[in-house]
Amino acid sequence: MVLRKLRTPLEWTELPDPVPGPGEIRVTVLACGVCRTDLHVVDGVLPHPTVPIIPGHEIVGRIDALGTGVTGLSIGERVGIPWLGHTCGVCPYCLRQEENLCDQPLFTGFSRNGGFATATVADARFSFPLGEEGSDQSLAPLLCAGLIGWRSLCIAGEGKRLGLYGFGAAAHILAQVAKWQGRSVYAFTRPGDVKTQAFAKSLGAEWAGGSDVLPPEPLDAAIIFATAGELVPMALRAVRKGGRVVCAGIHMSDIPSFPYSILWEERRIASVANLTRKDGLDFLGLVPRIGIVTKTTPYPLAQANQALADLRAGRFEGAAVLMP
Repeated sequence: MVLRKLRTPLEWTELPDPVPGPGEIRVTVLACGVCRTDLHVVDGVLPHPTVPIIPGHEIVGRIDALGTGVTGLSIGERVGIPWLGHTCGVCPYCLRQEENLCDQPLFTGFSRNGGFATATVADARFSFPLGEEGSDQSLAPLLCAGLIGWRSLCIAGEGKRLGLYGFGAAAHILAQVAKWQGRSVYAFTRPGDVKTQAFAKSLGAEWAGGSDVLPPEPLDAAIIFATAGELVPMALRAVRKGGRVVCAGIHMSDIPSFPYSILWEERRIASVANLTRKDGLDFLGLVPRIGIVTKTTPYPLAQANQALADLRAGRFEGAAVLMP
């Protein structure tokens, strides 16, 4: 499913099988999650994507070809391919072990072809072994929603009372991780969205309510998955002195001005950019122990445009997954 022009539907296209170059693998795609970032690519919200492009960066697949120089992976192995698809390895950020901030990165489904296809090529260094536990469909959302949630949680610190603003694909995974860690989860949804609030409570949320109200007690940290900048002042009001507000999205609408008093007392605002391979290995290594259950809605690959439209309209809980 190829994006040929921004803000137009994806096109079903027959292409030759891609050939892996040095250090690359080719995988047969078994499942690919549909992320809000894919929506931002298609809608032209993220600047300067490579077009034409095959979107999709929550890829579960099996290796069917190895490029020269690939070690540690084998034909037939199941792997996951995330958003961060390549880094230069030589810029100051890469040399400081901050590869998520690389000056010359490539992103899966944005600047290199992704997983809305029957096959794709990936940098072997940025492909995570997944083992055989769990279905392809259930694992796909972990490759971005799960990984970005995990990095956001690490930046949020070790506080016990955690607020999650926007209870979609990432939050429904992270809520389970936080509960496993012994934290209390407070879920914030669109005002009046009682269905999603009930969904959050079914996953162990201590409290669930609209994003326009304060929680029953001050939070240690809040993570904002929704792309609405006006939630930042709301979250600052919800966290205690010294609390943290973490903005987890690549894109967010402008943050409105707010009184300094709600930032004072050493409250902090931070953003999350991409992920590192260590994030992936740490999180995916914990998944079998946590017992994460993902809520997914499957779509045939040819219905990728419908999946994007349903995500845009909020017609499902959890995550959409394309099944080639």
